[in-house]
Amino acid sequence: MMQFGLIGLGSGAAAALLFASLTSGTPLSVPLAYLAPLPLMIAALGWSHWAALIGALAGGFAIWLLFGSLFFVAFFAGIGLPGWWLGYLAMLARPVGQNGTASLEWYPPGRLIVWAAVLGSALIVLTVLVMGGDATAFRDAMGAALREVFRIAATEAGSSGPAALRDPDRFIDLLVVIIPPATAVMATLTNALNLWLAGRIVKFSGRLTRPWPDIPGMTFPPLTAAALAFAIALTFIDGMIGILAGIASAALLIAYGLLGFAVIHVVTRGLTARGFVLAGVYAAVLIFGWPVLILSLVGLAEQIFNFRARAALRRGPPAST
Repeated sequence: MMQFGLIGLGSGAAAALLFASLTSGTPLSVPLAYLAPLPLMIAALGWSHWAALIGALAGGFAIWLLFGSLFFVAFFAGIGLPGWWLGYLAMLARPVGQNGTASLEWYPPGRLIVWAAVLGSALIVLTVLVMGGDATAFRDAMGAALREVFRIAATEAGSSGPAALRDPDRFIDLLVVIIPPATAVMATLTNALNLWLAGRIVKFSGRLTRPWPDIPGMTFPPLTAAALAFAIALTFIDGMIGILAGIASAALLIAYGLLGFAVIHVVTRGLTARGFVLAGVYAAVLIFGWPVLILSLVGLAEQIFNFRARAALRRGPPAST
């Protein structure tokens, strides 16, 4: 137990330092803050979820002492809770019996991705509710914050800066609509990427006690598609309900985009140009961004048409040697 406590304190200190780097205002602070859940997830996967929970509480307490209660809420909701909960679920297993033998069934990776989306959207929903109790109050608060950001940027850029910095009003209304769902997408991807990276680090160290999951073969719970359809339907309602539904829709859509990547990885197995196809898909998403919507549709269609199973049937069983 002492070891778990020390590991937890160390992971909490590392997470708090990465999160606190945002206060420096440097460009490097943003990617460092995105990595803040990583130490907690490493503690959970390599030692115990209790170590991660101790780290989340210790890191949150340090943030509260240094920066106040608002930063504590942001740290615990966006860093501490996802780091502990995803790490806990990843190491969750139950015994199953087959033919008189017992084995362990580990928490499936598809459900972890769905949880990453739930936690990512919950953080942004909380932020929106804190900024304003209704849609008008939120838009006014977000618009005022964006105008201050543009004002500071225009002051630093001077007269040689772009015109958008000197006359930002035409962009602010659009940004108020785009930023909440876009931030939910980033939070979902951050949770998923940090969990994968923590798993690779712990596996490399030899402390990962669960087998590495079949990520390309992951599946989502059947009700996930229904939840996405319901959230998209709610986006047509004006006001705060529509804003919150847009956040949830964006997080679930990017989760289905990750499922679409898994489908592409499986159906291209055996192709001679597989490396070229995968490189093209990843490059298109990284450069243009919007092709991830096609992958989201692929992920949604997978739950109906089961492309991966059809591809496996076409390939047939592996050749015996």
